Amino acid sequence: MIVKKFVLSMVLALVTASAFAGHCPMDMKQIDDALSANPQLSAEKLAEVKKLRAEGEALHKAGKHQESVTTLGKAKAILSI
Repeated sequence: MIVKKFVLSMVLALVTASAFAGHCPMDMKQIDDALSANPQLSAEKLAEVKKLRAEGEALHKAGKHQESVTTLGKAKAILSI
């Protein structure tokens, strides 16, 4: 019974990690598309979005997908997407 619960929890953890891993590239594309449309942001906000976008990609590449999604989400919020 304990082994069964452990296996189930591991499977759920892997599925969740995979979902976040797939989400990061979609978020990065949305941010890139919004940036290419020259959004009406202050220079400070634009720099912050670019910084968050770069941090999100670095976190994604490091396998820290939940942190990546959170960071990219902050950039998307600034861009209102």
